[in-house]
Amino acid sequence: MTTISRPCGEIAVRGEFDLAAAARFLTGFAPAGQPESEPGALRVAFAVEGEWTPVGAVLRQRSPGEVTVEVHGPAEHTEAVVAQVRRVCSLDIDGTAFPEVGARDPVVSLLQGLHPGLRPVLFASPYEAACWAVLSHRIWMTQAVRLRRRLTERYGTEVEVGGSTLRTFPTPAALAKLEYLPGLPGSKLPRLRAIAEAAAEGRLDAAALRAMPAEEALKELQLLPGIGRFSAELTLIRGAGHPDVFPHGETRLHEILRDAYHLPDAGAEELAEIAQAWAPFRSWVSFLFRVEGEARMRESR
Repeated sequence: MTTISRPCGEIAVRGEFDLAAAARFLTGFAPAGQPESEPGALRVAFAVEGEWTPVGAVLRQRSPGEVTVEVHGPAEHTEAVVAQVRRVCSLDIDGTAFPEVGARDPVVSLLQGLHPGLRPVLFASPYEAACWAVLSHRIWMTQAVRLRRRLTERYGTEVEVGGSTLRTFPTPAALAKLEYLPGLPGSKLPRLRAIAEAAAEGRLDAAALRAMPAEEALKELQLLPGIGRFSAELTLIRGAGHPDVFPHGETRLHEILRDAYHLPDAGAEELAEIAQAWAPFRSWVSFLFRVEGEARMRESR
């Protein structure tokens, strides 16, 4: 196959974006399993959605308004790789109006000041996000990370990406054949296989999920075994990249919001009403609250 290993794609940035902040987040986000990159660059490896060919990419920000993409993989997948990393970094969304959310909500304004240019960094696909939701359900994060790493090491594919060897998450075809994984609770195995089959059939396509009304997409996702409201929201927001969904099922986020707004007794619906002022970036603001909440938790340890 013909492999490209040179800058071959450009992404126009609309609104504020800091690639270095995205790289720092991804390095510290255990489920992503990505090593540190060179300063100012982001290296990723994943399977091209739909085709499921393993590829890699190196992203560099040459100016505030432009990110270059160096593709490592078959030449015929160049356009798809650029489009996928564009979504992963939330660069497929025009963020020029994002500061207006801070103008409407001083708490969000403070948050934006603490994390300038940080946009949601996503899983490579809704398929990967849904698998993570199943792996991490009702077990410790450290256990889930170990399981994901084990899956990736055993069934993923190595890709050379700009001088580094990275490994992709297993393709749907590989995961659909999974019969045993040390440490994996028995109930999770058929759920992972069902998600792999759904992805292979195109039922977890990011563009299709984004094109639906959010509630309709969430209902579709909850038809999958093991995917409840929380997991469906994670898949739609952090997999498909929907920019404007308030996570009703994410209790940890709700705790962070109660603290930020000094509303110790607020329920999910009251918090959702506050979040209406964040539209059309409710997912983005929720992401920043989560990042800041986790940073403060680490500092308090």
